[in-house]
Amino acid sequence: MRKRFPGTARLRTCPCGPTPRAPGSDVRVQVEAEGERVMKSLHPTDWVVLLDERGRPVTSEQLAQLIAECADASHRSLTFVIGGPYGHGSQVAGRANDKIRLSSLVLNHEVALLVLAEQLYRAWTILKGEKYHH
Repeated sequence: MRKRFPGTARLRTCPCGPTPRAPGSDVRVQVEAEGERVMKSLHPTDWVVLLDERGRPVTSEQLAQLIAECADASHRSLTFVIGGPYGHGSQVAGRANDKIRLSSLVLNHEVALLVLAEQLYRAWTILKGEKYHH
């Protein structure tokens, strides 16, 4: 994936995978533990976008616009957070600047990452006026 993006685009994945849950334990405890790990990886100036099935739908053009606006605002990083199987912790949800969905379908973490990577590349080509999008 990194080979297709220009040198000016910095991509980093920060796997904060699901916390193992003991049988019968509270799901919210697991979600909040995952959220704490995500929060530790965020910088105060990051623009944080949650990927969530209940987020607002966006087109490829709208995603490109979001990226352009964040670049213009000089945020340290535009950070997309993919939730675990039970969603996002309350701290992460409270820290988010935006919440979007990649699909009306529920996607597992790996598929969501793949779709996000393709859409980021597509957004980059839209912003550069390249022919990949259409």
